Amino acid sequence: VQLVESGGGLVQAGGSLRLSCAASGRGFSDYAMGWFRQAPGKEREFVAAINWSGGRTYYADSVKGRFTISRDNAENTVYLQMNSLKPEDTAVYYCAAAAAFSDMIRSNALDAWGQGTLVTVSS
Repeated sequence: VQLVESGGGLVQAGGSLRLSCAASGRGFSDYAMGWFRQAPGKEREFVAAINWSGGRTYYADSVKGRFTISRDNAENTVYLQMNSLKPEDTAVYYCAAAAAFSDMIRSNALDAWGQGTLVTVSS
């Protein structure tokens, strides 16, 4: 599966953005999907995960209650709705695919990555 993110940009603190990740290739609905981010000078970190059906989700504590991950298997797309954005959310956001939900939440054995989309939150 190949992944392409979009929807990043510049937003003021307290604002919202919705990121999209479009998948091509076979078997999108078989994969758990996730979002990660990497801020300047920091390591990549897990943000959110969703299982193949959309029935299970998991979030990093830093975004819980503010971000929502969802997917549309008919459109081969996964989304990240980001509300109440903070300057510390500034990062390049990546989507990823994994064969198992447990692998995604452990950031383990990820099968594919997108190229990333930049989110900048101004104070």
